[in-house]
Amino acid sequence: MSGCVFCRIVSGDAPATKIFEDDILLAFLDIRPITRGHTLVIPKNHASDLDDLNPALGAQLFAGGHRLAKAMRRSDFPADGANLLINDGKAAFQTVHHVHLHVIPRQTGDTFTFAKGFVLRRPHDMEHTAAAIRTGLDRLAAEERETHA
Repeated sequence: MSGCVFCRIVSGDAPATKIFEDDILLAFLDIRPITRGHTLVIPKNHASDLDDLNPALGAQLFAGGHRLAKAMRRSDFPADGANLLINDGKAAFQTVHHVHLHVIPRQTGDTFTFAKGFVLRRPHDMEHTAAAIRTGLDRLAAEERETHA
């Protein structure tokens, strides 16, 4: 869909700080993050809202977000947990009408910082943050290899 900024990111026609990509999903840093590491996971095929999203693809989307949340706990910045959230439709504050899962890293006791992040929504050092999350993905993959060895 040519008017969709996320579709333009998928096609390479719009910039994004990518974290992860495979044939089905793309994960990249939110340009207006609530917390450092706030990442969006999207299906590469356009779906405007949950009514348009194939349930199996929705499961893959959540699995990708789950993996990123686990990686954030293993990254080089502190994350004790994560919020995984989909805003579905205008009434739910969906501003980009391409289904996307927010993976928002959290720290124990960060209530004030988290609330401030909703208001400020300012990017952090995006390349360093992306590298830290990718390191977390590498560490998670290494753990999984050791577990299955």
